[in-house]
Amino acid sequence: VTKVVFLLNITKVGDYVCFKAYSLIVVDIPEGITIIGGRSFFRCSSLKDITFPKSLTSIGRASFSACSSLERVDLLHTNVQELGDYAFDTCTSLREMKVPDSLQTFGVKVFAKCSNLVPSDIDKKDNEAVVAYLRSIQ
Repeated sequence: VTKVVFLLNITKVGDYVCFKAYSLIVVDIPEGITIIGGRSFFRCSSLKDITFPKSLTSIGRASFSACSSLERVDLLHTNVQELGDYAFDTCTSLREMKVPDSLQTFGVKVFAKCSNLVPSDIDKKDNEAVVAYLRSIQ
């Protein structure tokens, strides 16, 4: 499986739904989804393209952790308020992330080991510092 498109009329992408789907490249999350569950796309090492809906409010624990091919994430047009623990941890290729003003709550180590996302003088374990930096360059 290289592409996943979720059905309409659901509000949550379930926990572990694409856990370790190593060949997954494209994910299209439709309008109406408000939550991406924990470890939904954990270690999807080929994942490169994700479309997020405006309705999205929460990204769960380790949802995109270890997605090592993921280079860009655009949440700017969403209503995301919360990023769970380790949400984007170890996304080693991640170099661009757009975050909305609605983002208020961060779990621990959301951006840990995202070495290409922010300059080396910003502690990647300090979520507020990372988000402040990301907002400053948008």
